[in-house]
Amino acid sequence: MLGLDGFIDPHVHSAPEHVPRLLDDISLARQALEAKMSGILIKSHTTLTADRATIAAKMVPGIRVWGGLVLNHAIGGFNPAAVEVAIAYGAAEIWMPTFDALNHRTFYRQGGRGLALDQGQIPDTVHQILELIARHGVILGTGHLSGREIRTLACVAREHGVKKILITHPEAPFIDLPVSTQRELAGWGCLFERTWVFTTPALGAVISPDRLVQDIREVGCESTVLATDMGQVGNPPPVEGFRAFVQTCRAAGFDERQIRRMAATNIEQWLM
Repeated sequence: MLGLDGFIDPHVHSAPEHVPRLLDDISLARQALEAKMSGILIKSHTTLTADRATIAAKMVPGIRVWGGLVLNHAIGGFNPAAVEVAIAYGAAEIWMPTFDALNHRTFYRQGGRGLALDQGQIPDTVHQILELIARHGVILGTGHLSGREIRTLACVAREHGVKKILITHPEAPFIDLPVSTQRELAGWGCLFERTWVFTTPALGAVISPDRLVQDIREVGCESTVLATDMGQVGNPPPVEGFRAFVQTCRAAGFDERQIRRMAATNIEQWLM
């Protein structure tokens, strides 16, 4: 069986959650430990996971578990107070809106009020959030914003001194970030979290593994972070998704040094 020794999956979903999940936090951590991974970062679309991560790490000695906060409506959207508390709890990453992003809602033709960034009118609360992220050195995840919003956010975040900008699944159909923009953002020091989940049947296999490999080749291993974004009922466990992603990279010709950089080193230097 393909080893995952020392690798980190920085984007996994687990129970409890408002939608069914395959595994709870403890079971997920145990599976990752059994695969000899060194860490996982658990994510919820509706609530803080930093507190749960602390408990999971205590219950499963031998693996690091991180959490964070997504700025969806459930926590008040662009809510600096929630971000400040999350960081106090040990949040490693703060994500921009996901399911409640206007871009996400528009793509999937959903109603309701979507959260968005306007290049000329970024809310004061977003500036406050970016100041908190910069001050505490946590990761800024771009969530489900559009490509235009991602570029705007990266510009403003850098002005605030944010050093860790992680572009969330740029290949996702509702983002589909052009390689030219990815290269520009890579030049600014951003990393790209490329996720396996969109290749899986449970999500309709809306992108191919070849698309992920091609983007890595064109933008570079130096700015790539491998992740699964898995934990959905109907999908294999995240550990198996990570294993499939690593195997795909090996079959595509990436050497062990490159794979370790993408599967561990790049994100580890931002988490440790």
